[in-house]
Amino acid sequence: MSIIQKIKNIVSGERPSVSLEDRELLEWLGITPSNRKAVGEVTYYTCLKMLSETIGKLPLKYYQQTERGRIRAAPTEAGILMTVRPNPFMTPTTMWTTVEQNCQHYGNGYIWIRTQFTPSSYGGEYHFLDMWPMQSYCVTPIMDDIGIFGGTGKLYYQYNDPRTGKQYMFRNGEVLHFKTWYSFDGFMGEPVRNILKATVDGSNESQDYMNRLYKQGLTASMAMQYTGDLEDEKVRKLKRRFADMLSGPKNAGKVVPVPMGLTLTPLNMSLTDAQFFELRKYSALQIAGAFGIKPNQINNYEKSSYANSETQQLAFLVDTMSYRLKNYEEEINGKILLPQEIESQNFYKFNEKAILRTDSKTQMENLAKAVNNGIYTANEAREYMDMPAEEGGDQLMVNGNYIPITKIGQQYKGGEGSGNS
Repeated sequence: MSIIQKIKNIVSGERPSVSLEDRELLEWLGITPSNRKAVGEVTYYTCLKMLSETIGKLPLKYYQQTERGRIRAAPTEAGILMTVRPNPFMTPTTMWTTVEQNCQHYGNGYIWIRTQFTPSSYGGEYHFLDMWPMQSYCVTPIMDDIGIFGGTGKLYYQYNDPRTGKQYMFRNGEVLHFKTWYSFDGFMGEPVRNILKATVDGSNESQDYMNRLYKQGLTASMAMQYTGDLEDEKVRKLKRRFADMLSGPKNAGKVVPVPMGLTLTPLNMSLTDAQFFELRKYSALQIAGAFGIKPNQINNYEKSSYANSETQQLAFLVDTMSYRLKNYEEEINGKILLPQEIESQNFYKFNEKAILRTDSKTQMENLAKAVNNGIYTANEAREYMDMPAEEGGDQLMVNGNYIPITKIGQQYKGGEGSGNS
């Protein structure tokens, strides 16, 4: 925080809250934080990006379960917020991406549901106004065991606004709480960066080493051997002179004169001998594996082909995203649906097929098979292709030569009887 901002806060009386990971707070407590955050590690950043964008690009659909199967239901106030505009400043894609990024980085993601109660002669009803993602490090879940807030055994969420310092308390039903799978109490999730702290820190250190190596012009550290005895000041001048001539990208490829009696011997181990790149690749695969990210998604195509990459994308949906989507859907259906919607068997569901779209040729072949075998109607296939419905396209079609397996051979019995008569 700048000095000017601090003065403004003192004059206005505002006391902005800070995260427990804030560098200034840690230094004030006597703790020296790491020089680089986990998100600065490229594999960690890529995994956050992949998971967050995947949640953000999946459409959320509203259905009703009927006797004829699942059908699209009429949109509701909450459905419009989650699919059109959750608040004046965000799109649904931005909201879901932000929540998933907070969830993966901090272990928990939160959305505040702002509602308004409208009284009536028969009691009244709640209306959904907007939805706001909350910074995870500003939220503290509180279990009220003794009824301080009016209800024993109820869960509340305390939110400290980082801009104003004001504190808010929300009921459990007002907050959508998404968490990672790693949770021993069922209330709070743990982030991957806490579990793989040593691996992420090691990857950051390797990147720092590479950065220093580039700054030195890819030159190694050297031992300077000389004959005779020199004063400390002369030794420092000699070291500074050769450091200026040898280090840095501007000195790469230069010829440096060395006086007689002076020998320069490289000390650093080569990257090949240290298996530097192999170790970095192994660390990257470990981090990606902890997130459930496949090798091709972190640009590792050593053992991948086009067909193999498509299979890995399907495996990513089954092994990683299926759990995340089920987690989201259960939380949304549990806190967004009104009693009458639950009674009508309405529910929200993410369309996971959005990440399984293939090339146009394969897509057309699959749709044609589905239409010809009575799985899709022609209009349903056209809707999948973002095309308008046509008259007569709502009937299922099948091949007229198909017969039930229980009636195979019966078509010949009538012919034999008529031939003998």
